[in-house]
Amino acid sequence: MALMSKLRDKTHIVLFVLVAAFLALIVFEWGMNFTGPTSKAGVAGKVNGESISMKDYETLYNNLVNSYRQSNPEAEITSSIDAKLREQAWNYAVDQALIQQLLKKYGIDVTDQEVLDAVNSDLNPPMIIRQNFTDPQTGKIDRKLLEQARSDPKAKEFWVNAQEAVKRELMVGKLLMALKTMVVVTDPELTEVVQRQFTTFTGSFIPFPISYAGAESSFPVKDEEIKSWYEAHKAQFREEPTRSAEFVFFPLTPSAQDSLQVKKEIDGLIPQFASAASDSEFVKIQSDMPNAVNVALSRADFSPAAGNAVFGSPKLAPGQIVGPIADQGYYRLLKIKSITTGEPVASASHILIRLNPADKADGERVMGLLRKISDEMRSGASFASLAAKYSQDPGSARNGGSVGWFTKDRMVPQFAQAVFAGRPGQIVGPVQTQFGLHIIKIEGFDNRRIVSSEVVRQIKASTQTSESIKRNAAAFQSEAKSKGFEAAAKVQKLEVGKTGDFTRQSLLAVPGMGETVTKFAFKAKEGDVSDVLDTDKGFVVTKLLSKNDTGYHQLDEQLTAMIKAELVREKQGTALKSKLVTLSKSSGGSLDAIVAKDPSLRKITSNEIRWRDGYIDGYGVDPRLVEAMAGMKLNTLSQPVQSGGGYALVVLTSRQLAPGLDLAAEKQKVLPQLMKVRQEQFLSEYLNAYRRNSKIEDFR
Repeated sequence: MALMSKLRDKTHIVLFVLVAAFLALIVFEWGMNFTGPTSKAGVAGKVNGESISMKDYETLYNNLVNSYRQSNPEAEITSSIDAKLREQAWNYAVDQALIQQLLKKYGIDVTDQEVLDAVNSDLNPPMIIRQNFTDPQTGKIDRKLLEQARSDPKAKEFWVNAQEAVKRELMVGKLLMALKTMVVVTDPELTEVVQRQFTTFTGSFIPFPISYAGAESSFPVKDEEIKSWYEAHKAQFREEPTRSAEFVFFPLTPSAQDSLQVKKEIDGLIPQFASAASDSEFVKIQSDMPNAVNVALSRADFSPAAGNAVFGSPKLAPGQIVGPIADQGYYRLLKIKSITTGEPVASASHILIRLNPADKADGERVMGLLRKISDEMRSGASFASLAAKYSQDPGSARNGGSVGWFTKDRMVPQFAQAVFAGRPGQIVGPVQTQFGLHIIKIEGFDNRRIVSSEVVRQIKASTQTSESIKRNAAAFQSEAKSKGFEAAAKVQKLEVGKTGDFTRQSLLAVPGMGETVTKFAFKAKEGDVSDVLDTDKGFVVTKLLSKNDTGYHQLDEQLTAMIKAELVREKQGTALKSKLVTLSKSSGGSLDAIVAKDPSLRKITSNEIRWRDGYIDGYGVDPRLVEAMAGMKLNTLSQPVQSGGGYALVVLTSRQLAPGLDLAAEKQKVLPQLMKVRQEQFLSEYLNAYRRNSKIEDFR
């Protein structure tokens, strides 16, 4: 059922939290040979006063690294990936400690007989038994192999540790059951779920956007109101300790000499590639992408310039070598196997105008802008210049609106459908998508495919270039320490960036930044300037601007603006609600009378309003409005009720269940599903609350 799916979408995978964060740790700690848990040494942190040893934490981390390398044998472990693995190891360790504390809290234990029964069970054998004794042919436990292992004196240590693993798994199972018994589903709840699924309404309403109350400027907000709102809602702004910093980044940009060197190397491979007996072996040895063998490529697989160079090459024929072609930081050398055709790819440009469909005033603004663009286009302005001037997609606007070459599935359906139904040179739209309104110019189509093997070499900064960039960073760092960060940056004409607030766990929203910046920030004092820090993509020098260890997001400029907007909206809502009460009284309960007095309003009548998903035929989806309709009296003008974009006045004319519905039978169908969902929600909320209210100290 749709409702069940919707509820499940909001729950966390509790069994993963418990089992993967606890039982998997046993595997991580002991390994597949089960040599026993690690010993304590040093302290990585504490959970409610109980220590997590640094050795245990490092063991978890090392096993995660090994697992990552096994799954991604060709991938480099960058500093950002390393930071994620370390954070994952830390969270595993914290979750393990929290669950162990819960087991003690509820006095949960397991007998030796329960362990033995679980090992002998074929219905739901413990994880460690499944991992080591499952027959890959049948998917069942190989009992013969299991008994041989149990009687083998050499496996004694394994079984001692395995029994402990089974015991802990059973304890976690009991913890889950203990928590689940706290959940009940009442008959009224079941009735509402079924009614919600199968009830539809008919009725009419007038939507009033929030702007109908008056302009935002008519609702001033005082500083005292902002502070008061913040204090009243402070719990919403709980967060981990944060830092903010400013920085100068020195990207590891390859020099022209580096590029020439890579091109020279790949040029030297052309004769060998042309005569290679095995393309796959040659590519495997010579390419940075060793699997690029007999791959079908379209223009969409290249940057526009590189695609033009490849598909416009006079050498584009089977058996020929094309390239090397520079393409977004790489040189690509292609050996053409065949040229064929396939689904066309398209090239297009667009002008994006953002739109709030629920705001009538915003709709009028957009329509005015569209008319202006249309007038300028008819007057001879080029599409590229209009895109640069008006498009609210900054990435493509810089390129005259061009989005390059793409396949149908790379764009949102409405955009793709409009393009692929058109012809080259045609301007279509406006086309509405989730991003706004698009005016689209179709540049062209190409259905050619090349099947090729290619040697790809990344253009990297040489050691000499890297050392030169690092020396520049060191020179700036020295000046920043002696003359001040901003002053040094100004003298050297360097751009100073801001990190914004970040925690130990959050990845910095700045390309190239790694864990080194976070480590510095959480050890430094305000105003400290870092040494030159190495990152994946270059070098950075940073200055710590602020520290926040209060546990709450501070009332900064951004949060102040957000609260102010919320208060303005609240005031507009209150004023609008009052205005609609007056309007309702003067109308005699008639929606038509209200519309007759104000032609800017519109009455919407719908014969299908679905409670289950908030769909209103002829209007759209507005779950808040439909939820309010569920409790209304029929054939009576409602009080003002909140909708997605403001408020509404409603007259509901009918409410009906699906014909022939057996309410009692449907309730019995829903009960196990609803119980499962409620249990998962409760477990998730309980465990999240337990973690949130625990004292977790990170000493790493």
